[in-house]
Amino acid sequence: MQKQLVLLHGWGMNREVWDLIEPELSFIFDGEVKALDLPGYGYHQIDKAANYTCDLAGMAKKLAEQIQDGSVIAGWSLGGLVALYLAHFYPKKVSKVILIASSPFFAHSDDWPGIKLDVLELFNKQLTENSAKTIERFLAIQAMGSQSARQDIKELRALIGQAPATDSEVLKQGLDILEHHDLRGEFASLSQPIGAIFGRLDALVPYKAIGKMQQLRPQLNIAVIDKASHAPFISHKEEFIAAFKSML
Repeated sequence: MQKQLVLLHGWGMNREVWDLIEPELSFIFDGEVKALDLPGYGYHQIDKAANYTCDLAGMAKKLAEQIQDGSVIAGWSLGGLVALYLAHFYPKKVSKVILIASSPFFAHSDDWPGIKLDVLELFNKQLTENSAKTIERFLAIQAMGSQSARQDIKELRALIGQAPATDSEVLKQGLDILEHHDLRGEFASLSQPIGAIFGRLDALVPYKAIGKMQQLRPQLNIAVIDKASHAPFISHKEEFIAAFKSML
């Protein structure tokens, strides 16, 4: 069976975000490269009449049906959390995880650097009023710190604009995952190898979180792109591809 590299996007995004680097990844990966929409996002809209919820378990179950056994799963941001969940609960499906600007726990706490709870709660409130404007603000936070922030936002906006907008209820469930799901135990104990690529200037996965992740998993294979923020594959494509190749 041909090897498969599966790409999972982040919150508020869709599979189109991988368009800029998918050709390069196809060149360095000996097998099929497959970008998927997280259930509920992009073209993978959920039938509301089916009473389906886009929680972590539900998304992982849907994705597991689309993924070959022994796949390499690369997850950006929220997609990384989904990748870790898949590796733990569907171990035959996952041979390796590559986290991209991602963490096993996103919320800030006394012992973990992350996204402040008031920021997540503000996004939740804003989604009710104007989901499009909320996504725009989130794009700005993702690019914050990057020298090419304005261009990064422009590129991300253009990419995700190629697919249907995500329903606000699905977005709310995604924020709930980011706020409440803690996979640090699973992250520490996974038998599959894990690589992780970070941006040093990331405002959503702070630099200090990397050390915490290494404490949980000393064998973690990491790469840090110094001048990148939360979307290193957009802002620093060549450095990202080099790091990704080493993870493979």
